[in-house]
Amino acid sequence: MADRLTIARPFDAHLHLRDGAMLRAVLPETTRHFARALIMPNLVRPVVALDDARAYHARILKALPAGAVFQPLMTLYLTETTDPADVATAHASGLVHAVKLYPAGATTNSASGVRDFDKVRPVLERMADIGMPLCVHGEVTDPDIDIFDREAVFIERVLDPIRKNTPGLRVVLEHVTTSDGVDYVRDGGPLLAASITVHHLIINRNHILAGGIKPHYYCLPVAKRESHRQALLAAATSGNTGFFLGTDSAPHTDALKENACGCAGCFTATNTMSCLAGIFEAADALDHLQAFTSENAAGFYRLPPDPATITLCKGEPVTYPDKIQTDDGPVSIFQPGFPLHWKVTP
Repeated sequence: MADRLTIARPFDAHLHLRDGAMLRAVLPETTRHFARALIMPNLVRPVVALDDARAYHARILKALPAGAVFQPLMTLYLTETTDPADVATAHASGLVHAVKLYPAGATTNSASGVRDFDKVRPVLERMADIGMPLCVHGEVTDPDIDIFDREAVFIERVLDPIRKNTPGLRVVLEHVTTSDGVDYVRDGGPLLAASITVHHLIINRNHILAGGIKPHYYCLPVAKRESHRQALLAAATSGNTGFFLGTDSAPHTDALKENACGCAGCFTATNTMSCLAGIFEAADALDHLQAFTSENAAGFYRLPPDPATITLCKGEPVTYPDKIQTDDGPVSIFQPGFPLHWKVTP
């Protein structure tokens, strides 16, 4: 097995940067290794229109570390009042690369999301016409549906009807967590893809709940049983172009994670590539790491490959800090629970 691997600089197809002090603190953790990222729009004041995206893009560029080469790819937050014309203008601008669908109440800052999916049909039809991808948080929010079943039910009740009623719509089932989702994407043809997180490749629901609650493993969609994790692992390491990395790295301060109603999200930006190299090596799939991290998402979003590279080297265990410090408070870095031997070298 090789102990040195050079790949194209990765593309994170699902990233939360937040805003203000948090943005300034977490952005360097991504720009250190990633060439570009698809930036999620669920701020406290969501990014719902092109002008919002332009303003947020400017704040991200202003926060870039000196010398960083990084391209933030913006998204719009879909609401029931989103204007199809504004979406088309945003797409034509080259700044906005996708629209994000949050079912109302599904996750952090999703209160402005969609309840009545018929109301967004004109937007989806316009997106299909212009080839603009729809990124989907794939969970129903019906309280009668068990939280571990919400992705599978969403596919059946919401996603499949949307795709059948909107021919030509390009869709990403984001942070897929179930074998149901993997099978659906694998059989869905070239207009359908899925992003997979680092943490869902590593943890199952036992890691969150067995032996005491682990708040820094709590995320949405929540990790499922081991058979689902194995399905995700097989998809990620398969080389199938329909699956790609979207970290869903989602920073919250420890005070917001470690309380009686802790926030959902795992902050993985710092050690993503070390974790993934170990995962792919264990699966005897290092030859597919570049496709998963750097090529497949670029292909789906119709972007050219990034010409820059990073090199990973294997050696003695790599150590990362337990936390990063922000003006809002400390943010804990995801701990995979096994030694990391791969690191990105200068």
